[in-house]
Amino acid sequence: MPVGAIFNAGVEGFNRAQQDVEQATANISRATIERQDQQQTQQGRQLQGANADEAVTAPVSQAPRVDEELVNLKVAEFNAKANTESIRTADEVLGTIIDIRA
Repeated sequence: MPVGAIFNAGVEGFNRAQQDVEQATANISRATIERQDQQQTQQGRQLQGANADEAVTAPVSQAPRVDEELVNLKVAEFNAKANTESIRTADEVLGTIIDIRA
């Protein structure tokens, strides 16, 4: 495999890992905000004396789970590290090739 292809694959993989990190952090933020909204709604109902068993409209989409998103963050971290090593190795190989030809 040519050194340039290894380098490009490493960069593409690193970019994918970065996108995964951004997605996971956005989902964690969304889950946290939704949880706070739910707590505020419950507190408001309690203050108004509403029955806790009353029907509440279900959210349109399932809120992301923070624990799953933390796992996704860790996976993205490992992917970024692995792709960084690929880039570093391609750089070293290219440097060696240049040294040999010089």
